Amino acid sequence: MTTREKTPHEVEYPCPKCRAGVLQPRELTYFTTVDGQMLVVPNFPAWVCDICGYVEYDERALGWLYTLLSPPMQHRPPRRATHATRPRPEK
Repeated sequence: MTTREKTPHEVEYPCPKCRAGVLQPRELTYFTTVDGQMLVVPNFPAWVCDICGYVEYDERALGWLYTLLSPPMQHRPPRRATHATRPRPEK
């Protein structure tokens, strides 16, 4: 008989707040503000304590969300001309 490794959702994570409960995977609605505007993300992965209700949003999902919301590059690399600049043809 072999034992298999538990997936991250099968491992029990103790609650860091009450230390009595266990964090359970759930999907919640995530609320935040971006540039003064409310942003609502439904079905966002989170971990919720089964005793005290403490919530930790999934770090990986938060990373993806912050990457999507980050401003575009401020300093784009200069575009290189692929051909020599030529004068416009006369009409």
